[in-house]
Amino acid sequence: MTSMNQYHLTFLTSPEWAETLRTRLLPWLRDTVELGDDVLEVGPGPGLTTDLLLELTSHVTAVEIDAELARKLAARLDGARATVVHGDASTVDLEPDRYSAATCFTMLHHVESPEAQDRLFARIRQLLRPGGVFVGADSVASDELRDFHVDDTYVPVDPDTLELRLTAAGFTDITVIRAPGEGHFRFTARRPNA
Repeated sequence: MTSMNQYHLTFLTSPEWAETLRTRLLPWLRDTVELGDDVLEVGPGPGLTTDLLLELTSHVTAVEIDAELARKLAARLDGARATVVHGDASTVDLEPDRYSAATCFTMLHHVESPEAQDRLFARIRQLLRPGGVFVGADSVASDELRDFHVDDTYVPVDPDTLELRLTAAGFTDITVIRAPGEGHFRFTARRPNA
């Protein structure tokens, strides 16, 4: 089970965070990957990233573990080419081999353990269609971020080990890019065609 403090939730709905996503994440997505027509988003939170994904694809299935966040996002996106599912993406009932892409943005560190993160990676691979892309971004561990996550689930992912972990989950064509001085990393991986 993941948790998030109120200050963190407030930040994730702020105009400042929306602007950061629009000016940094969206251009990178446009320049880096072709998401295709049917995207799985893991951990949308309040849905600012979902809004951006809807600019790049025909349909988004957003899986949110927090019941209240899922309910609010479903109400806000009603009729917007999006399906919001409440549940844990590692276990929720979704169709395997379906999605052209899967995404997770600044949410992996909210998964309760490295083992649970690895189970999530393996599940995402199963849900992608052959050739589908897995793309994401997350924060690099720091004391400042640990303080920001007080009373949150906070299990940072080490970008230096992520390629090996994604390989173990069955992905290929993996890139992990750490943005110097920006405190985050981005990654892409692909489910093999065969």
